[in-house]
Amino acid sequence: MLMHKDDLRRQIRQIKRQFTPQQLEELSLPIVAWLRQKLTENQTIVAYYPLPDEVDVRQLLDAWIAEGKTVFLPKVTGEDTMELRRYTGRDSLQEGAFHILEPIGELMSDEASVDVVLVPGVAFDAEGHRLGRGRGYYDRFLRTCKARTIGVCFDFQKVDEVPVDAFDITIDEVV
Repeated sequence: MLMHKDDLRRQIRQIKRQFTPQQLEELSLPIVAWLRQKLTENQTIVAYYPLPDEVDVRQLLDAWIAEGKTVFLPKVTGEDTMELRRYTGRDSLQEGAFHILEPIGELMSDEASVDVVLVPGVAFDAEGHRLGRGRGYYDRFLRTCKARTIGVCFDFQKVDEVPVDAFDITIDEVV
């Protein structure tokens, strides 16, 4: 039987609580290594600045900046809107909506230049269905984005089936 979205969110949160921040950081390392290896050719990347319970990509973001890549991160601008702003290092962040660190850099002007989008989520399935935190920010953004999308999650966030609605956007690949 397919689990309701809220039940699946609760289940994944409960699993995450079993891990210390150090353990989650260690679980992030092979995922980050995979992303670093697979995305060497990509120059413009939309990523995310991780919450404490998400795959920690902070060092990867900084490495990409050092390599001259262009990195954009989401910034919540309203009840149901977000925009992408350039990330140039940790000093280009400030606390924003939901107490999340968000970029204050230049606004993205050319969405067509994006090579790949790293998408966090609560759960993913093998079909690329994604369960987010429930606000729909990424679904609205991805509806218009033509770039390759990669769902980024821990192995325990990969489930047999994610419940989907008509407005949910499928991710190209999950790591």
